[in-house]
Amino acid sequence: MSISKLLMISFLGITGLVACQNKTKSPNELEKIEIDSTDVLSEKVLTAAQQAALSPDSVISILKKGNEEFVSDALTIRNNTVRVREAALGQYPKAVILSCLDSRVPVEDVFHRGLGDLFVARVAGNIVNEDILGSLEYACKVSGSKVIVVLGHEHCGAIKSAIDDVKLGNITALLSKIRRAVTTDATFEGEKTSANKSYVHQICLENIKLSIRDIRAHSPILKEMEAKGEIKIVGAIYKMETGKVEWN
Repeated sequence: MSISKLLMISFLGITGLVACQNKTKSPNELEKIEIDSTDVLSEKVLTAAQQAALSPDSVISILKKGNEEFVSDALTIRNNTVRVREAALGQYPKAVILSCLDSRVPVEDVFHRGLGDLFVARVAGNIVNEDILGSLEYACKVSGSKVIVVLGHEHCGAIKSAIDDVKLGNITALLSKIRRAVTTDATFEGEKTSANKSYVHQICLENIKLSIRDIRAHSPILKEMEAKGEIKIVGAIYKMETGKVEWN
């Protein structure tokens, strides 16, 4: 049998299968997914006055509650059409999250927040450089965010690569910032390899601390804002298996 005939038979077979599937239910008979209205984020986009009235502690409480909702399987269903229109003329997010690049950490979902609620800066290993500092300063000094969260996560590939001292293109320079956590940590007792989950966790925590230290050391603006109580700079780690954020 020729290849063209085989292809024609395969095509007819697939077409027939699709036709059979389409006959099983008419469009009117298809099951409808019911969504509880309580699952939809109904809060309106924050105004400047509402943002100004928030304290750093109240924002942290909102983030913690949002994460509890995420862990309990609350879906972050956003009324984006309305929110886009509401946020079109300005934005007043509650917080800015410095997160890793990792695709398994959906930041807005993790805190059960919607469009306009959070600034999110993402870079592998949640490290700090000049561009990140400028972004954080914009979020807080210009746009009024009350909290900076440096959010690390378990099983971080950037952390593991830094432990292994990987050298590869521009990744080398990025990992050197994380590598400081590896070379300065002297408290861990045990196998210091990327295969040891406990050690990876330890370096992740140390890297978060270093990023916070860099923010305070290299941004006089943010350091002053924190000293005045206008913002808080905190660290947290996202637990992959549970979705829970642990604060430190």
